[in-house]
Amino acid sequence: MTFTTAIVTGADSDGIGRATALALARRGLDIGLTWYADEDGGHETARQVRLLGRVACVARLDTSAPEEAARIVGALADELGGVDVLVNNAGTGHTNPVLDIEIDDWRRVVDTDLTGAFFVAQEAARRMVAAGRGGRIVNVTSVHEHIPLRLEVAYCAAKHGLGGVTKVMALELAEHGITVNCVAPGEIATAMTGNEGIDPHTLPRPLIPAGRPGDPREIAEAIAHLASPEASYTTGASLVIDGGLTLMAAVANQDALGR
Repeated sequence: MTFTTAIVTGADSDGIGRATALALARRGLDIGLTWYADEDGGHETARQVRLLGRVACVARLDTSAPEEAARIVGALADELGGVDVLVNNAGTGHTNPVLDIEIDDWRRVVDTDLTGAFFVAQEAARRMVAAGRGGRIVNVTSVHEHIPLRLEVAYCAAKHGLGGVTKVMALELAEHGITVNCVAPGEIATAMTGNEGIDPHTLPRPLIPAGRPGDPREIAEAIAHLASPEASYTTGASLVIDGGLTLMAAVANQDALGR
């Protein structure tokens, strides 16, 4: 089995999407990539992919409009000549207490991070099934797919939901040779965390066992593995990459007990 084409959503900033597009290009895949707000950033990612000798196709995609998002993914697949790998990276968030969040903010986050992500994955899966070559779908969730975060109720709901979607898709698509997995990052030095382009080794995080945020390239390498033919026995999984952050629940419990 050889994969030759990939679509990576949300690849317009110097973050996980761009790092993933480049990691896959280095492995010999042609890349369809999407941007939402930063057109120049999307074309910069495409330029870097082409410098690696691979084809790069670019389109604007808004996953809060699911039907249109699915159409864009289909158009990119047509331009590439197929889609073997989909990386669902586009997402957003909103900070508000549960007592104050308004329905428009809830809908924007859930439509973007869950509903749109599902229909993008569905479109890619349909094409993978029709092609009969198998495939890989990797959904970028968050450590908050697994643990809650105050003031982020819509984000946590969407990421928990995308984790569930991943498991159901994995069950139904396994017979077609398609694996579906999540990568769940902790804090990563990206625009979303206000640290785009900053060396994470210079950002001390004493409450994280690794002592720092993650580098987007560290997440990209994990995604590239799950997107590879060699990952054929991994499906329905959620790979948490958080520098040990989730391990700190036990430490907090010990501290609370005075141990």
